[in-house]
Amino acid sequence: MNQWWQQGIVDAGKLPLLIALVAFLVTFAVTRLITRMIRAGRGPFGDVSTGGGVHLHHAVPGVVLMVAGGFGAIASTQYGVLATIAGAVFGVGAGLVLDEFALILYLNDVYWTEQGRKSVELVMITGAVVTLVLAGSAPFGVDTLTADERQDRLAVMSTIGFHFFCSAISFTKGKPLVALFGVLVPLVSLVGA
Repeated sequence: MNQWWQQGIVDAGKLPLLIALVAFLVTFAVTRLITRMIRAGRGPFGDVSTGGGVHLHHAVPGVVLMVAGGFGAIASTQYGVLATIAGAVFGVGAGLVLDEFALILYLNDVYWTEQGRKSVELVMITGAVVTLVLAGSAPFGVDTLTADERQDRLAVMSTIGFHFFCSAISFTKGKPLVALFGVLVPLVSLVGA
């Protein structure tokens, strides 16, 4: 297990991505739990409103965190501690933003409606895609990669990104199951888009 962790995660440079994925999923789950508690009138939580009756949606701090995490990752060394911290910040921000994806898509507060399920579906698709990238983008033996092998990995990552884009288009067209299956079977996402 220790050798797998060192070679497959740390040496492969996947630690920031893994931390971002965990932060993303945990933030989404905690956010959903807190919003359910607010809706049920339980616990110490309540809606955050600013003066003038403006409701502050959690996508707002999410965008700020995504920007900070994204620029932090770009400014960091590829595998350093700052990259891992930036990954966590970005993951938290992405969790907050994608939890309110339906609100952004419809420009209406549809959080608890049938349309609001698109947020949950997109989080599942995003989690699946990032997990696939973690599992396949830089397998064991990273210390012995040739230039051709690195180029092959770039082609794989580009293909995954293209099919994720096609899945996202399918999703926005109202085909969430096609989008989800398209993540696993790339031709499906292309047809759906």
